[in-house]
Formats: sequence, C-alpha cells, structure tokens
Amino acid sequence: MHAKGGINNNEVTEQNTQQCKFESASMSGKIESLEASKRKLLAESLESCSVEELHEIEGKLEQSLRNIRGRKNQLLGEQIARLKEKEQTLKKENTLLQEKCKLQSQPPLADLEEAVPYEQDGQHNEVETELFIGCPGRGRINCMSQS
Repeated sequence: MHAKGGINNNEVTEQNTQQCKFESASMSGKIESLEASKRKLLAESLESCSVEELHEIEGKLEQSLRNIRGRKNQLLGEQIARLKEKEQTLKKENTLLQEKCKLQSQPPLADLEEAVPYEQDGQHNEVETELFIGCPGRGRINCMSQS
C-alpha cells in the first residue's frame, strides 16, 4: 500500500511537471506573438507584413485613435464643466466683494450732511470766520478787525 502511494505521488508529480512545461512553452509562444504584434504596431518590423496584415494594423490603429480621441474629449468636457463651476463661484464672490467695497467706501448719511453744505432754494449761506492768534484767554489779536 505504501508502494502504491509512492508511485501515485511520483506519477502526480510527473504530471504536474509536464503540465508546467506545457504551460511555460505556451506562455513563451504567446509572449513572442505579442512582442511581434507590438513591433508591427510600432512600425518596427513592417517589411515582413502582407497587404492584408497592413490593413489589419491600420484598422487597429484607427480604432485606437478613436478611443484616444473619445477619452480626450471626455476629459476636456469634464475640465470645462469644472472651470464653468469655478467661474460661477468666482462671479458670485466678485459680486459680494463689490457690494462690500461699495458699503465701505460710502460714508454714513450723517457724515455726508456735515461734510456737504446744505443749500435751500439755491441760495448760498455765507459764514464769517475770524482768525485769532495767541493763547486762549489772553489778549487776542483779531486779524479780521485789522484789515
């Protein structure tokens, strides 16, 4: 019974080894095929291609270009949408800042009334001013009265 189990294990191991060798050879063939295809797509070894193969390569390249252009257009569309959102946000912020600036640059109404003389019926109010030189409370020199 032990001998049978040992033989079976050897057979299984041999089968596994053969399977691995087969898979390895198969993978090597696929890799060679892919590398040859890659060289053809990169136009590195076209001299061995027939007209049919060249048409096939051309079709693959055109399909790849369509895929690339489609993806590029999608990305550009998304970027445009993001930029439009940002534009709207900046416009709103600009409007708020302009309103804030207007409010800060306008003096309160009470200050305006003091700064601007009030005219009634188009008549100007005249104000007399006098200039006094000297310390307050002592003898003042009235410049207006000397003239």
